[in-house]
Amino acid sequence: MTQENKSFTEQLKFNTDGLIPAIVQEHQSGRVLMMAWMNQASLEKTIESGNTCFWSRSRQKFWIKGETSGHLQKVKDIALDCDADTLLIQVEQTGAACHEGYQSCFFRSLQEDGDSLRTTEPQLVNPEEIYKK
Repeated sequence: MTQENKSFTEQLKFNTDGLIPAIVQEHQSGRVLMMAWMNQASLEKTIESGNTCFWSRSRQKFWIKGETSGHLQKVKDIALDCDADTLLIQVEQTGAACHEGYQSCFFRSLQEDGDSLRTTEPQLVNPEEIYKK
């Protein structure tokens, strides 16, 4: 079967655990918001629902982004890289993408000293208010 005859998901190269990395990017600004893992079911649910869904390796369970916080990611585009082993998902982000309350999970950068970190953006929400334990 040629690539042209394969469905989108059949073209993807999931790893030995049945997962594929998904880079999530804000479609307007191009800002990388997060990276998470998807399995076949979470990708299919993302396509079907129009909101991002992932597989948690640490909790070994399916999760819908924003299910608890209300900070949903509305899918605008899903692309695969040239090797078909990574996804790029462009979204319209509502609220914070990061579970620590920041717009992006990439809110820390290496300082010029090459050893310490600095926070590069303000915290949008206190995660304790959203994820009450």
